[in-house]
Amino acid sequence: MPSIINKPTFKTLQKFSPDYAPCTITKYESEKTGMNVVVVDREGPKVNGFFTLATEIHDDSGAPHTLEHLCFMGSKSYRYKGVLDKLATRAYSNTNAWTATDHTAYTLDTAGWDGFAQILPIYLEHVIVPTLTDAGCYTEVHHVDGAGQDAGVVYSEMQGVQNTQGELMDLRSKRLLYPENVGFRYETGGMLEQLRVLTADRIRKFHRDMYQPKNLCLVIVGQVDHADLLRILDKFEDSIIDDIPPPDTPFKRPWVESQPAPPLERSFLETVEFPEEDESSGEIAVTFFGPSCNDLIQASALNTLLVYLAGSSASVLENTLVEREQVASAVYYSIEIRPQILIQFNLSSVATDRLEQVEQRFFEVLRETASKPLDMTYLKDCITRERRMIKNSVESSATPFSEPIIYDFLFADRDGSMLKADLSSLKEFDELATWPEEKWQRLIKGWMSDAHHVTILGKPSAMLSKKLKSEERARVEEQKKKLGPEGLKTLEKKLADAKAENDREIPKGVLEQFPVPSTSTIHFIGTTTARSGAAKKLGRLDNEMQKLVDNDNSQLPLFIHFEHVQSNFAHISLIISTESIPIPLRPLLSIYLENMFTSPIERNGQKIEFEQVIKELEKDTVDYSISAGNGIGNPELLVMRISVEVEKYELAIRWFKELIWDGSFDLERIASTTVRLLADIPDAKRSGGNMLSAVEEMIHSSPASIVRARSTLVNALYLKGVRHHLAEDPEFIIVKLKAIRDALFQFSNIRVAVVANVEKLAKPVSSWEHFTEGLDTDKPLHPLEKRLSRVSDAGRNPGKLAYIVPMPTIDSSFALSIAKGPSSFRDPRVPALTVALAYLDAVEGPMWVAVRGTGLAYGSSFSRYTDSGQISYSVYRSPNAFKAFQAGRSVVEGFVNGTTEFDALALEGAISSIVLSIANSEATMAAAAQMNFARQVIRELPDDWNEQMLKKVREVKVEEIRAVMKDIVLPVLTAATANLVVTCAPVMEEDLVNGFRDMGFAPEVRSLASFQDSYGMGVPGDEDLEDEQGETDGRSESEEGEDEDESE
Repeated sequence: MPSIINKPTFKTLQKFSPDYAPCTITKYESEKTGMNVVVVDREGPKVNGFFTLATEIHDDSGAPHTLEHLCFMGSKSYRYKGVLDKLATRAYSNTNAWTATDHTAYTLDTAGWDGFAQILPIYLEHVIVPTLTDAGCYTEVHHVDGAGQDAGVVYSEMQGVQNTQGELMDLRSKRLLYPENVGFRYETGGMLEQLRVLTADRIRKFHRDMYQPKNLCLVIVGQVDHADLLRILDKFEDSIIDDIPPPDTPFKRPWVESQPAPPLERSFLETVEFPEEDESSGEIAVTFFGPSCNDLIQASALNTLLVYLAGSSASVLENTLVEREQVASAVYYSIEIRPQILIQFNLSSVATDRLEQVEQRFFEVLRETASKPLDMTYLKDCITRERRMIKNSVESSATPFSEPIIYDFLFADRDGSMLKADLSSLKEFDELATWPEEKWQRLIKGWMSDAHHVTILGKPSAMLSKKLKSEERARVEEQKKKLGPEGLKTLEKKLADAKAENDREIPKGVLEQFPVPSTSTIHFIGTTTARSGAAKKLGRLDNEMQKLVDNDNSQLPLFIHFEHVQSNFAHISLIISTESIPIPLRPLLSIYLENMFTSPIERNGQKIEFEQVIKELEKDTVDYSISAGNGIGNPELLVMRISVEVEKYELAIRWFKELIWDGSFDLERIASTTVRLLADIPDAKRSGGNMLSAVEEMIHSSPASIVRARSTLVNALYLKGVRHHLAEDPEFIIVKLKAIRDALFQFSNIRVAVVANVEKLAKPVSSWEHFTEGLDTDKPLHPLEKRLSRVSDAGRNPGKLAYIVPMPTIDSSFALSIAKGPSSFRDPRVPALTVALAYLDAVEGPMWVAVRGTGLAYGSSFSRYTDSGQISYSVYRSPNAFKAFQAGRSVVEGFVNGTTEFDALALEGAISSIVLSIANSEATMAAAAQMNFARQVIRELPDDWNEQMLKKVREVKVEEIRAVMKDIVLPVLTAATANLVVTCAPVMEEDLVNGFRDMGFAPEVRSLASFQDSYGMGVPGDEDLEDEQGETDGRSESEEGEDEDESE
């Protein structure tokens, strides 16, 4: 063994710089253990780690998934649950993990190298030498509590997904694609019936087999000290060398040395039912085998073909099946990287009685496409755009290349030769551009139209919903009966003992030996602001970029805010006030925004069809969108964004003008969009989490809110009314759409944000003169609307409402409560509240230990919405949301009444997590620029606001934290001061009603339909309209709310 330890350590296998990205990629391999390390050096405040193991299993036990949770429960040297995350929080870090079918990845998300370096060896020990105790497996994976109910963090997570449409369809598809003893066949998350019998010994065996350094690759992205990294890893390997199998022990490499998946010998078409009371629409999933993942040219060709076939409304499948024939609301494509790539198409919201017919039509269109001439001009544009999109994604992503590096580790040669060939350049697109039409047609036939495949028809079933509910109730009752009172008491004690063992207090000395790292290695991205026109009223600036803007000599009064960054792209946004839109028209924004980029335009007296518009947009741009202003902190605004290569700045501005004013309100396009949006509603109503938010929006926002007006529970009625009017009097709708355009795009409603290298903009201001022609530029800017002004009476005065909403499509429960919070960022309580919420919500912090750590829910969290003056507490995917809510309240009460003391080290960690949140929000150049704009323009805060806040949070006293917990946090968990919404499986309804009633709430059981609002556009006689109840808590039709995370 000593001879192994004394060998040279890490050797460099590859080092190269991609010719299209500002970074350097280095691959190392340990000569001691075989561990792989790949570093992507790039500038920015974050260092991200992806510690990836190839994991393969041939059953549905869920062992890979359970390890993803159990490795955080303690390690050889740190035998305490939570120690890793407590240390990580102090070091400006956050840990997480995911389990895929073919790998498990542990993530370390850190601000600065010093914090990353401090946590790295501790984290790796948790992965390679975890404790894996019986107690940890019992609480974290599965147990039966004293009431006879199944629980456990992993169990709760899988309970929430096992009987969903997507999971049921995907599982059946895997069973048909892969035979037994091929790992891709199995559900690595774990099936409930197998999780209930999974043993700790089985989990330990899987860890022993798979969790070896030679099967581990560390992918690290950021500004990395390589010498320090290799020193840390060398020392780590020495510390675990006696705990792992000898490095020279034969090891069967997962996937690469396993039985390969055989080709399909025939096609399969099967129907899978999923629980749903609304049986109107289902889904189609079609899966094919594609090329080898190690064939770069073929894989790039596949990506290009998929964009050509289903990448936009102009693509063949989307245009034919969605836009023209309207048999589906969308055609999505996806690929899964495997030794042989999986290609999947999903057709969503297909009428249930037409599933088989639409599946046949899908293949007809594919075959027609392969047999007829292709649009080679568009196909070559797709190649060019793919190249451009990759360049932009590398620049805009905080973790570029992490995914291809992981898959290279899983499936390619370990010497890194293929990694270098794949990532060093984009020359593969040069070759694709030379391919003749026949070659592309052969690929469509070989991979898709003529290939064996697996088709799953997802069919909704109300009967199955009732059956599952009945079976689960009977299973639990039988379980209780079998256990009996004494058995339940025994299990209650076993759970209490396990919790006591897991929750042993971490000695302070363990944490104190790791100081809070210096912030000197956190390299925040600097941007430079310049202003033009009305933006100068925010203050005059004196910097080089401002001089460049001023030198354009334009007197244009348009509000333009520039953020200068080193970029090859220009990201241009129009920030648009919505206050001018009449309230009854605001739900129509759903259609107007959807059609902004997909409508015909009038150009030089000629009509340009929408397909051609899309093709030209894709040729000229990197990205385009219009949506609510969530990303800038105010979803009541609209943001229309076009991103282009910087030399196309003026072209982007011309596109803004043409799309806004020359777009035609084409009846066929309006009708198509209406049908598609309506078709999506049943699917949207199947998500417990989404419907929790939707009901909350309906309660807490006023009719003026565009978030509420565009929500699923408004669209469900409003769009039916639109469809009715389009059939009876289409001009009625067209007039309203024109009124929206005229109301929105007034000069006084528009602000412009430009994120670009200002030095490369020839005419940064005067390029906009053409855009403003025809607008009344003498009108002053309207003030930006405040979210608080669109909060309902119920949202302003919470404490009267509690709703339980049963949903047959879910097997767990979700809860959300809302109470009053600070309504100004300058409120003196904000620093203390920020620390309090960071303290409570810390990983392995008080709420985590009380809720997730006991298996009461997959997660819970507080959120602060300063713009709307609210605070919320949410419980996510719980076997009993009341118990989770009750546990959360007990935690806060303990701090308020003084029975629980604040931990000084954890308070330091809370402040470190605030530093990390700032780094997260500004991890890339574009993100940093956007946050600077939002700070200065949307929130009217000074440029150095983050620095001011960090100074204030570091000065917060314990008494101030306890005061905000009493005055602001506890009220969100108190019936008299909070409103409550719960979505749940029907079988949980009674227990939740009784539990929350005992807590002082007055829960009312309501259907989703009862929260719907037509805004006066309903169709007379519609059953859903009859269910509509607009007078809840004394309000007129059209009232309720939204909840949006803030970025500061």
